[in-house]
Amino acid sequence: MIHLDGVTVTYAPGTAVGPCSFALRRGEVTALVGSSGAGKSTILRCMNGLLSPSAGELRVDGLGLLSDPRTRRAHRRRTGMIFQSHQLIGRLRALDNVLLGRLGYHSVLRTLFPPAASEVRLALHCLERVDLLAKARSRADELSGGERQRVGIARALAQEPVLMLADEPVASLDPVQGERVLALLHRVCREDGLTAAISLHQPAFVRRFADRVVGLAGGRVVFDGPPDALTEEALAGIYRKRTPRDERARAPEESMKEAR
Repeated sequence: MIHLDGVTVTYAPGTAVGPCSFALRRGEVTALVGSSGAGKSTILRCMNGLLSPSAGELRVDGLGLLSDPRTRRAHRRRTGMIFQSHQLIGRLRALDNVLLGRLGYHSVLRTLFPPAASEVRLALHCLERVDLLAKARSRADELSGGERQRVGIARALAQEPVLMLADEPVASLDPVQGERVLALLHRVCREDGLTAAISLHQPAFVRRFADRVVGLAGGRVVFDGPPDALTEEALAGIYRKRTPRDERARAPEESMKEAR
């Protein structure tokens, strides 16, 4: 569905990612695994058009190259993004946060007016799918961490996406909440036939919720296979001891995540 061909992202003084080549297959949930600084967040940002590669290209089936601005806008409209830190507006109700997922479908002028009734119904349906309909009128900053992440999933669903990207969506949650969020995300991807890429650190979650595993080390693909092939030996290869090159690459990516 989306193809990475020799994608490289360079930050002075080192290279954070690349060259990296693989493709997401339609309808699959792919887990991106690797140590901090391996390039997972950078790859996801490139897939969403938030970051342009220094070299190489990304191509989306049915749209074309992401280097084209029109293709990038169309791709981002149909790509849901779930962040580690929720990225909700605390003073807004859960419903209003979900409605933000519809902004890509409107002109700037249209956003100055109240949402259409059809979009409110869609947002409420998305909250119902993540078991938060009863919290629709609650402020986001009144919700628990797990509930906020589920609102983030509902917001992504409101885009009516074909691709779902999630950057360590359970890193800030306890194991019970993390499992619930991943189970929910896995279910909606199955129900809607979505393609998904999710960066994860927990092997147990990877084996349970992924169809495929792409392991990154030093910005390159070092493993690509089914979850049952993710042996302890394979994990040791993915989470290998970092080299000086990896440390140089890690700093810019970690700085980007802190800035977000």
